[in-house]
Amino acid sequence: MTSLPESFLWVKAFHIIAVVCWFAALFYLPRLFVYHAMIDADDVKAHQRFQVMERKLYRGIMWPAMIATLITAHFLVDWGDAIQGYHQAAWFYIKVALVGLLVIYHLVCGYYRKKLIENAHYKSHKFWRFFNEMPTLILLACVILVVVKPSF
Repeated sequence: MTSLPESFLWVKAFHIIAVVCWFAALFYLPRLFVYHAMIDADDVKAHQRFQVMERKLYRGIMWPAMIATLITAHFLVDWGDAIQGYHQAAWFYIKVALVGLLVIYHLVCGYYRKKLIENAHYKSHKFWRFFNEMPTLILLACVILVVVKPSF
């Protein structure tokens, strides 16, 4: 096996940091949606507070973390393919599909954030609790695929 260049390890470290930040936001924003949906319709201050928190989280953390994740992933895939032949493995394509689902989930969160500005009770808190679990399932699958690298 070819040894990995030090620059690969630096990019990998930054990728892990970006993924952690992105998932923290993916877990927390829908949790804010749960609480936002539970406020009283008359509580204008709480509604405005949630709008600000959701906007700052989405724009200030989620977007930069997703972009950093995708950029560092691009370099890791290029190096990983040259060193370990990623493009020949089925697990790799499944993981890429799951990351695609995460990007879609991310964009859907932005859509729902705007809908909640118009109407905090757009969906019930029970819906948001279910919606909040989706990135957890994708995270579990991605980690297993990357660590175990199952052969299908």
